[in-house]
Amino acid sequence: MSLSTDVNATITSLRHEVCALHAELTRYQLVIWTAGNVSARVPDRDLMVIKPSGVSYDDLTPENMVLCDLHGRVLEGEHAPSSDTDAQAYVYRQMPHVGGVVHTHSTYATAWASRGEAIPCALTMQADEFGGEIPVGPFALIGDDSIGRGIVETLTASRSAAVLMKQHGVFTIGKDARSAVKAAVMCEDVARTVHIARQLGEPIRIEPTDVDSLFDRYQNVYGQKDNR
Repeated sequence: MSLSTDVNATITSLRHEVCALHAELTRYQLVIWTAGNVSARVPDRDLMVIKPSGVSYDDLTPENMVLCDLHGRVLEGEHAPSSDTDAQAYVYRQMPHVGGVVHTHSTYATAWASRGEAIPCALTMQADEFGGEIPVGPFALIGDDSIGRGIVETLTASRSAAVLMKQHGVFTIGKDARSAVKAAVMCEDVARTVHIARQLGEPIRIEPTDVDSLFDRYQNVYGQKDNR
């Protein structure tokens, strides 16, 4: 595939970034064995970089990240891409603001997904990060873009950067791959805390107007500019 020097440099940088971000999934215990993945859109190109399928996290390198187009076709790479490639490619096609997608089977969030139950917004941190409840997407089989369709359908109607795909696991989106990884980490933390709260009684939901206020402040005021 013939690409300009600048585009090749960007792809090389994304290979390193995507590879390194997989270590965050294991560090926060969001994945086991070879499950889960991180992908990143190549800016201004209909291309994405994604984890190879079935390769151990210890064996991931920038060089074995796979370059695909946004229909899941492999353009560069010696390995088959993740089994979630078609789904994530669909997300990138339909949601042009998304620069990164992450998939995990993190324990607590996936437990909510197994029940087909959204996580109610009972924590200020959840209001900050997700703007309300973390929604549930429809059940879909792996192998084509069906999961991607469910992700887009669900997240288009929500401010959340995370969706619990029913009886499957977690998908998160972000402006870039790092943001999507952060959302996956935060989703699991929220899922765990609200689950524990339910063992003590029904969590108290935050009023919608307060959720709006918290979300607006966190997204637009909190932290350093462009480095939240």
